[in-house]
Amino acid sequence: MKLLSTLTLTTALLFPLLTHAKEVSGVQVADSITLDAQTLQLNGVGVRSKFFMDLYVGSLYVPTHSNTTAEVINAPIAAIRLNITSGMITSEKMRDAIIEGFEYATADNTTDIQPQIDTFMALFKDEIKQGDQFTLVANKSRGVTAYKNGQEQATIEGEMFRQALLKIWLGEKPAQASLKEAMLGQ
Repeated sequence: MKLLSTLTLTTALLFPLLTHAKEVSGVQVADSITLDAQTLQLNGVGVRSKFFMDLYVGSLYVPTHSNTTAEVINAPIAAIRLNITSGMITSEKMRDAIIEGFEYATADNTTDIQPQIDTFMALFKDEIKQGDQFTLVANKSRGVTAYKNGQEQATIEGEMFRQALLKIWLGEKPAQASLKEAMLGQ
């Protein structure tokens, strides 16, 4: 009986370690997630910071490990998860940062994907608070499906839009170079 109690306690203590890859800036980051009926593996995780403040934890999930932006873009599915760790992020600041990200990702040529950007930006109209989680699933066959706190918000079609969205974090001029490197596992 004592052995059974010890095994139960040990299992209970180790279980969180088995289901989470690591803790980053206070956020438990899962080894894998299942989206669109496919299990994706954690490729890399890092922190987006500004002026020495952690703003969010960004993680990249893919079917198989990818070292380059091209590999992620060519994957049939990839997901970027953003866990908000700062109360300094407001919906207005998030919208501004994402608009800037699309401009960088498209070399200031957003005309062809502007309708998709407008639809996407509506996802950030509600209050954003510390602890919120955004999951952006970039599926080559379906487009980008956005989730907030596990609830599906919208699916936005368009291959150009899907690629531009991924390039916000993984492109030539990413949101933060160190975050890109961390997400690509470099």
